[in-house]
Amino acid sequence: MIPIANPELGVEEKERVEAVLQSGQLADGQKVRNFEAEFADFCNVDHGIATSNGTTALHAAFEALDIGDGDQVVTTPFSFVASANAIRLSGAEPVFADIDEGTYNLDPDSVKDIVKNQDIDAILAVHLYGHPADMHRFEEIASDNNLVLIEDAAQAHGAQIDGRPIGSFGDAACFSFYPTKNMTTGEGGMITTERDDVADLAASYVNHGREISNSYDHVRLGHNFRMTSIAAAIGRAQLEKLPDYVEKRRKNASRLTKGLAETNVTTPTERKNSRHAYHQYTIRSTARDKLIDHLEDHNIGTGVYYPTPIHEQPAYDIDHSAPIAEQAANEVLSLPVHPQLSDADINNIITAVTDFEGNS
Repeated sequence: MIPIANPELGVEEKERVEAVLQSGQLADGQKVRNFEAEFADFCNVDHGIATSNGTTALHAAFEALDIGDGDQVVTTPFSFVASANAIRLSGAEPVFADIDEGTYNLDPDSVKDIVKNQDIDAILAVHLYGHPADMHRFEEIASDNNLVLIEDAAQAHGAQIDGRPIGSFGDAACFSFYPTKNMTTGEGGMITTERDDVADLAASYVNHGREISNSYDHVRLGHNFRMTSIAAAIGRAQLEKLPDYVEKRRKNASRLTKGLAETNVTTPTERKNSRHAYHQYTIRSTARDKLIDHLEDHNIGTGVYYPTPIHEQPAYDIDHSAPIAEQAANEVLSLPVHPQLSDADINNIITAVTDFEGNS
């Protein structure tokens, strides 16, 4: 079976974890501070605040940006549910715009219409599948309407717009280091920001509201959202490999797009000024379920991200229409694109999809 994801952990990660184990300093500490600084440098920002996962990164960012009770955050209905959950966990409410049909990201025009007609306090833009959302447009909308702007960059490590790293736009950005992401710490997250005040408040919030990390002066409410030194050790090794990982994903995606050009599936779009990080290589097919079965018969793993828009999830069940997102949810299918694919794997994927199209 060619898996849809295949996390790559090598000797470097094992050696660094072993060093942490031997030190006995397993919880939050200097290894985490080092990882925060290195990841902030990678994103070309001043601050990184490590967290226990991507959801806690989002939650802490909302708290640090004073988004909470009574506030409304416009976001996408086509994402992992954590994007909207973090809004609700902060006390605010998500307001769902529709998506761009080509990139599957939040549509700025849809957002602009909502901001014009509703009392919106913030925008949460998700870089779905690793393709950057249109942050220049969102920065303009946020500036014109005095809104907070947050990036959900959980799937976009290494993506760029006009050469500028994702993670450096808006007031804050949030990453996930779940095992299937472009780099991993096992579980973990990171907030990146240029704002000193946001960094200080987020660092306090993830550490029980402490003013100083090793003090017992708890000046505000907070959570234990801290990253462990073990996770940071893995993350530092993975970060060194991330540029190579992303380049391999991009090369694999290019080969898939070229090989599938004559089929009936819709292959991914990359905007002219954007650098897609290809967390997922997502096609569209009106015969998706049959294609999944066909690929499974050919030992090719697939994933559907995401089969149900958030506003239709039982936990939300909002009377809302987002027709482009709803149609995408019925048609999208992700194929393997991870760095460990061999040339033979890519050829097998292309052949299997082409054969399905030829028999349909």
